Amino acid sequence: VQLVESGGGSVQSGGSLRLSCAASGYTYNLYYMAWFRQAPGKEREGVAVIDNYGTTSYAESVKGRFIISRDNAKNTLYLQMNSLKPEDTAMYYCAARPKVGSYSWAGLREVYVYNYWGQGTQVTVSS
Repeated sequence: VQLVESGGGSVQSGGSLRLSCAASGYTYNLYYMAWFRQAPGKEREGVAVIDNYGTTSYAESVKGRFIISRDNAKNTLYLQMNSLKPEDTAMYYCAARPKVGSYSWAGLREVYVYNYWGQGTQVTVSS
């Protein structure tokens, strides 16, 4: 499985960006897909998760501003980011895993849960 992110860039505070993550290879078992981010000097954190049926979960810091979605026919994951803040500045990563094991939605925002990762796309928000 390969995951390739795109759509990052620089934007002013209050602006919007839409990230995409294209999956290729053996994509049939990518039941859970997620967006993570990592700012310089900080740990990687889970931002949003979506399952194969479209059920979603968000970190409190982005709830109401970010929307995660997926198009299974296109094997693509999206993250619509609105009302961006300087503290949203980070490298954003796409991740995926099959439906194996049992995790809470909070658990599905943990780095160790995911088998597959993209290379990341940079998002910079200026004040």
